[in-house]
Amino acid sequence: MTTTPENLRALLQTALTSQSMLEIDGLHAFEFTLDEMLQIESMDGRERKVWRFSLAQVDSAEFDSALQSWVINDGNADHRLVVLDAFAGSDEDEEHE
Repeated sequence: MTTTPENLRALLQTALTSQSMLEIDGLHAFEFTLDEMLQIESMDGRERKVWRFSLAQVDSAEFDSALQSWVINDGNADHRLVVLDAFAGSDEDEEHE
């Protein structure tokens, strides 16, 4: 991504409708929701990690163009968030002739 996205909330809403995933603080997260808040879940080894951000915190996130990531603060610390395009395998078997 070489251009600055308009805002994190719009980017997340697009990500939720496509096959996307997030990276937060270096951990990949396939489970995330955005309604009254942004909630992200990830596994770090055997430990389940959960981050929650209010919509105001999402709207206040700043894009770091040098690192192509968002910096979002949960009230305690800054977190680095990257929206990644993921892909999903097909359930259909391909026939090879």
